[in-house]
Amino acid sequence: MIFKIAKAELRNLFYSPVAWFLLIIFFIQCAIFFTNPLYNSANGQDILLENTPWFIDYGPGKSFTGALFSANGLFRNIANNLYLFVPLLTMGLFSRELNNGSIKLLYSSPITTNQIVFGKYLAVAIFNCMLIVIVGVFMLTGVFVIRSAEWGVLLSAVLGFYLLVSAYAAIGLFMSTLSSYQLVSAISTFLIVFVLTRIGSLWQQYDFVRDLTWFLSLQDRTDRMTQGLLPTKHVIYFMVIICMFLGFTLIKLNSTRKHKPWFVRAMQYTTVLVIALVIGYVSSKPRFTAYLDATSGDFHTVGPRTQEILKSMDKGPLEVTLYTNVLGTNAAHGLPRARNAYLGLLWEKYQRFKPDMNFRYVNYYDHDSAIMGNSVYAMFPGKTLEQIAEKAAQAYQLDPDDFVSPGDVRKEVDLRPENLKLVMQLKYNGRTEFLRTFRTPEIWPKEINVNAALKRLMQDTIPRVVFAAGNWERSPFKTGQREYSLLFTGKSENYSLINIGFDVDTIVLDSAAIPENTSTLVLADPKSQLSEKAVAGIKEYIDKGGNMMILGEPGKQHILNPVLQQLGVQLLPGTIVQPTYDEMPHIFYPVYADSALDIAEETAFLNRKWKLKRKELKPTTPDDPLRMSISGATGLVIAGNGPFKAETLLKAADTAAAWVKMGPVVTDSAAPVFSPRAGDIKGNFPVATMLTRNINGKQQRIIVSSDADWASNLYKGSTPYGQAFFSWLDNNRFPIYDPFKAHQDNLLLITRKGAATLKVLYIWVLPALLLIGAAILLIRRKRK
Repeated sequence: MIFKIAKAELRNLFYSPVAWFLLIIFFIQCAIFFTNPLYNSANGQDILLENTPWFIDYGPGKSFTGALFSANGLFRNIANNLYLFVPLLTMGLFSRELNNGSIKLLYSSPITTNQIVFGKYLAVAIFNCMLIVIVGVFMLTGVFVIRSAEWGVLLSAVLGFYLLVSAYAAIGLFMSTLSSYQLVSAISTFLIVFVLTRIGSLWQQYDFVRDLTWFLSLQDRTDRMTQGLLPTKHVIYFMVIICMFLGFTLIKLNSTRKHKPWFVRAMQYTTVLVIALVIGYVSSKPRFTAYLDATSGDFHTVGPRTQEILKSMDKGPLEVTLYTNVLGTNAAHGLPRARNAYLGLLWEKYQRFKPDMNFRYVNYYDHDSAIMGNSVYAMFPGKTLEQIAEKAAQAYQLDPDDFVSPGDVRKEVDLRPENLKLVMQLKYNGRTEFLRTFRTPEIWPKEINVNAALKRLMQDTIPRVVFAAGNWERSPFKTGQREYSLLFTGKSENYSLINIGFDVDTIVLDSAAIPENTSTLVLADPKSQLSEKAVAGIKEYIDKGGNMMILGEPGKQHILNPVLQQLGVQLLPGTIVQPTYDEMPHIFYPVYADSALDIAEETAFLNRKWKLKRKELKPTTPDDPLRMSISGATGLVIAGNGPFKAETLLKAADTAAAWVKMGPVVTDSAAPVFSPRAGDIKGNFPVATMLTRNINGKQQRIIVSSDADWASNLYKGSTPYGQAFFSWLDNNRFPIYDPFKAHQDNLLLITRKGAATLKVLYIWVLPALLLIGAAILLIRRKRK
């Protein structure tokens, strides 16, 4: 009987212009959203193929499956406009029966209400399959025009789309029972869909209401599916919404068929709603949520090393406390209204592998003029800190009583060393670590920051970088242009060493011995002669097999050469110059040696290796090595019979144009001229080298650089080189790098001419044929 009702309903749909109109408009919409970006991409690719001999594809970061179907592609666009179609489809399902009185015939026939509801909904579900067929045309086209198209992403996306349109249909079915006017049903469906789409942003400052509205929200439910990630909680959500509105429809029709008191009907509606909310709430819990990453490279899953860390945390739950200072940096991202976004954007991918995470929230107010300045008091003259906090809470539409006072929060933890900004404290098995937010547009920590904090919670040995002090060396704590705070201790920089697993400290070599737990000793551009005690301390440290980085500058050769002598390395006198049109002669851009690309898994290094591999496939690929900006350096001389094996890290890119200039270099006048009489030397001298030897059962690693500016705040630590160098010096324990993931669907297999043909075919020809076929069918039906 259900199938008979569905068949009759489909006959009514397709013997009226509405269904055909919707199909044709939907087809044209899909064609526009697919063929326009396809033609633009094919046109751009043809230009590259015609004019760029080395072009092979768009590289590992480009995905045409994502560009054409996910992100802002086909599925995102049709999903955004879907609410305009479904109300027209469902508005007559029951409104038509109510309007012409045929509903009484249904009630008087030997058909149950369940059969009526499920029959009509089955008809709409079958019609929705026709929408999937239309989308399937473009998916199949994408498979043929994209090299190595992501089938998993396409199937995941089409499932999300079908669940969304089916949920809309269930809503429309219920709304059609409320009025005999089809227009009213259509408008009501539109309003309900609009409310469910926007409700996730309402009343987010209230804890209980926030969880309910967030669950009910349709917004962004299919986004992850269109990108290739299938969480069970989203699939269950759509099933719950469908069943809930079908239940509402049954209650409505049964109450019409057999009159019941209003409070009985209200109780029935409430029961269905509560059951739906309970199922949805429980299924959304991390321990009950499963995920399927349908992408070929697991692009939506944390790396295997991070997974291993999370799975090894089996000694209890991980507690994450978010401290939000209403007067501090990034406060808006930590307030209650942003809490679900915080959990979804940052922690959900980690909860997949460690569901027992407990989240705490501490909202407080505090201010320290030494850290934050006095601008807040200038904005609110004459007011106390408590009064200013009340005004801030008022601006965020929050209750001031919900914010903890400075004294109370300091009893729990003193956050002044964290600059009183938005920060997380992780607690596991009695140990704690801070996980910071940053000043970049994406304020939340990246995977490399999170897994470093998690790993530090798990192990007792923490890599410790110690800077030699006492001879006016550069400091890892100072913020001046020549200093090193950004690379080493910058708490607002996600690439800073303290945010990727390291501890950083200083030591005065004249008054203390180098600590035994030092993983890397740094001697950075001392400006005065090292004492015999300091030199002896460094020698003893090296003799024991300690790892080290030595950074020099032209004019300081006499200070560092005594230390470098035992390494078999010397800094040449003079300064390397390479006159160019734009830069001062002592500033040049040496290249990173390809032979040293394996020292760390930095993305830039992996990309370079990927390019070198492609060069083997296409010999005309241009050489585009990694470069670093150097401001004043000299050449290194490596003794052939030294105790260490030496490999070049940095070398001049153009050895013919560069030389070592003896004597002072004038940087703001005419370009220097090579003069052999003055002692100038030409040669392929390395600017930085890495030294290794086996000693005391381990490999000792030392980096020597004739320039100290590359690690300065002015050059932002020359990311990614700074991270890579210290990763190598730490035997690659920290940082724990994210895996390198390369897309294969990064080339189109269609020309601009073929894309233009598809554009005409899909936007004009096929819709016209569909229109003609529909017209013939409707005319023949009319004649009968």
